[in-house]
Amino acid sequence: MYIIIGGGGDIGYYLTKTLLSQGHEVLLLEKDAARYQALSEELGEAVVRGDACEARVMEDAGAKRADVVIAVTGEDDDNLVICQMAKRRFNVNRTIARLNNPKHEKIFQKLGIDITVSPTKAILSLIEAEIPTTRFVPLMKLRRAGLDFVELRIPAESPTIGKTLREINLPRNSNLALIVRNNQPIIPNADTVIQEDDEIFALVSPEGEDAIRKAFGALG
Repeated sequence: MYIIIGGGGDIGYYLTKTLLSQGHEVLLLEKDAARYQALSEELGEAVVRGDACEARVMEDAGAKRADVVIAVTGEDDDNLVICQMAKRRFNVNRTIARLNNPKHEKIFQKLGIDITVSPTKAILSLIEAEIPTTRFVPLMKLRRAGLDFVELRIPAESPTIGKTLREINLPRNSNLALIVRNNQPIIPNADTVIQEDDEIFALVSPEGEDAIRKAFGALG
């Protein structure tokens, strides 16, 4: 199959490597110059610098003959644009989108995206598998109580890098559930030290989402 991947982050990189090793023809599109350079040193011609949200870039990438388009950027809006354009303009049969915010799942489905993949849901499944059922609170019950899970990534400029959780002034209406570092899950405690690119999963009330993003310097 010919597969186009939009977004050269960790997910896009590993997807490209895996699909290439399986014998597929793959083209990875990455718009950031520095990231493109790093990727091209390993992936060679399988990576092209360009914004997958732009029709011209997708046309040059050969979207008309693509069997699958996969959008795995860090922005749900971009992933939606990439997949919708692939469907409507280039008649791609199958589109797959990374879903950063699970709240957007119904919107993506209504707009015709074939498959959505949510890292947040995957993490919740891992949590559910690890915690005894007698102690696990079903997600629907949490939502009925006005709570939800938030996912955020620690940026390089975050003032919390190198600090323990006890040193960070976290909002009272939030509770850290999990940290993913280098694809490894960490159950946080007061002595856990925050590092750049840590993925934070927290249980928050509606008013707590902005507060916890601000606390970690991840307002993005």
